[in-house]
Amino acid sequence: MMSLWRAAMGSGAAEEAADGVEFWVDPERSGWLTKQGEYIKTWRRRWFVLKQGKLFWFKDSYVTRSSVPRGVIPVSTCLTVKGAEDVLNRQFAFELSTRQETMYFIADSEKEKEEWINSIGRSIVQHSRSVTHEEVLDYDSKNPTVLTSTPDPQR
Repeated sequence: MMSLWRAAMGSGAAEEAADGVEFWVDPERSGWLTKQGEYIKTWRRRWFVLKQGKLFWFKDSYVTRSSVPRGVIPVSTCLTVKGAEDVLNRQFAFELSTRQETMYFIADSEKEKEEWINSIGRSIVQHSRSVTHEEVLDYDSKNPTVLTSTPDPQR
């Protein structure tokens, strides 16, 4: 399986990974995060855009129709998003995990970290193949609870 870090790298792959998502207009969330590289574990500041179940990143914040993402993470492949200050020993750190790997990010403040965790968490739930589309979790509360759940007649 292709690494999530490289999901949108290479010629033509970025457009394919965008899968028709108009990331340049009305994102669910966007902002600066510092991310750890896949191979050389240096930290680089990137502009992130969350839209329609995909987390894109760019070198700068001026994103247009012709912008090419440096990478994309399909959130449907993610299992968890949570704080990671204790793992990295860095303030405002959080992690995004799949079955195969864990990616690390650093926000500019505690508030931004929590907002990214909440936004990505909601997107994971909305785009997960293992959760029915009727289930929506409240990630803004300290104790996430199901807000709406319609019984699936086929269960």
